[in-house]
Amino acid sequence: MELHNLQPAKGATKQRKRIARGTGSGRGGTSTKGHKGAKSRAGYKRKRAFEGGQMPLQMRLPKIGFKNPNRKEFATLNLDQLQSFAEKYNVSEITCEVLVANGVASKNDQVKILGRGKLEKKLKVSAHAFSATAKEAIEANGGSVEVL
Repeated sequence: MELHNLQPAKGATKQRKRIARGTGSGRGGTSTKGHKGAKSRAGYKRKRAFEGGQMPLQMRLPKIGFKNPNRKEFATLNLDQLQSFAEKYNVSEITCEVLVANGVASKNDQVKILGRGKLEKKLKVSAHAFSATAKEAIEANGGSVEVL
């Protein structure tokens, strides 16, 4: 045995498939990819909503609505809720800290006072926003409003 006649054991190595090297190779023409078309091309990737050329569902349905990216979310409280809160905890000043401490709002909420219900107590209310009717009702009772 010399270097020039060394070879691997029988069946230990295989020749790689040489695809698309003409009809004589046995793998010419369609190159084992079925027939012609998009799926046989290099770099083929089907679109996410592709339905075989039919108009995709999300394009058939009407587009509705709008989400404002600058929308401010408020935790809302009405006058009747303020009244019951003031009676329950016997307070005359309502601030965001008091509301957070009693579990009415969370610490990251912005609080807005709305005008539903009646207010009989004189209150000093501080919140991030007030509706016009709520502001009038609080001030009509002798209370005061502070916008944060």
